[in-house]
Amino acid sequence: MNEKIAKTLKSAETEDWLDLHVIRPACYYLSVFFAKFDVHPNTVTILSMIVGAASCVFFASGSFYYAGTVGIVMNLIAIVLLMIGDLLDCTDGQLARMTGKKSRLGRILDGLAGFAWFIPIYCALVWRFYWHHDLEFSWLGIADTEQNALIATAVVFVLALISGLHGLAGQQRLADYYIQVHLFFLKGEKGSELDNSKKQKEIYDQMGPETPGYERTFQKSYIDYTRKQEHSTPQFQRLMAKLKEKYGSTDNIPADVREEIHRHSLAIMPWNGLLTFNFRSTFLFLFCLLDVPAINFLWEIIGMGILRIYVNRRHEAFCKRIADSL
Repeated sequence: MNEKIAKTLKSAETEDWLDLHVIRPACYYLSVFFAKFDVHPNTVTILSMIVGAASCVFFASGSFYYAGTVGIVMNLIAIVLLMIGDLLDCTDGQLARMTGKKSRLGRILDGLAGFAWFIPIYCALVWRFYWHHDLEFSWLGIADTEQNALIATAVVFVLALISGLHGLAGQQRLADYYIQVHLFFLKGEKGSELDNSKKQKEIYDQMGPETPGYERTFQKSYIDYTRKQEHSTPQFQRLMAKLKEKYGSTDNIPADVREEIHRHSLAIMPWNGLLTFNFRSTFLFLFCLLDVPAINFLWEIIGMGILRIYVNRRHEAFCKRIADSL
């Protein structure tokens, strides 16, 4: 990889093959373009939210089985828009590192981008199921009546809620946390964005009346975001507490202890990467192109759910072993 591109990455260790060889190089040149016109990284983040969310209009109409070629075109437009949204979402971080324009609000917005995409997309897929469900009904032997359509759509809506709020949200939140944990033990506190809810609450409490309302709202949501990360990782929280108790400060953690934690974390990074956009969106695109988008919700809940449990338990297991040994 070009050295200039490498300098804009958090770490090559937290990127998968597609990111390293395709997405990150493309984002670097986008960053150069935005930097030339002095575009702020937060502006790029907001643009990514708008473009990604706009794909929902086309996902809602993208059915080959019911609309023929028009349906395929709609699906492909939706896929392209969501991929552009992801490119822009990756670009904002590289642009911030390139220009030094990092901010707490930028970190919060970056974490919200995925939700800004998938909430409207999931709603669009439920709407699409309501109007186009002949395939699923024929497989299950269900009569295509208005009452059955409403009942089935209600079931799909519940699956979408579980998939989005418990599945996607929890999985991406955990994946993001483990990336920051890895960077913390690889590069130290300055090289990561490993936040904790206590500090975020203090920042919120210090916000005066002059602080814009939107910033207070984002900060409050970020407190909840970090609390949920901590709740999902009790053994890691215990490990950090023991490290601080024994060495007084994370800056004083011995190199051999850091290296041991880093080594165990590095082995999990490829699995953790599967919880992020590239792997997840591949299945979304596949199910939409096959005209069975509702199955994506089941995949998010079951398939991705099993993967999340595996990554979480494996990470917690090595944190417990190291904490017990201190």
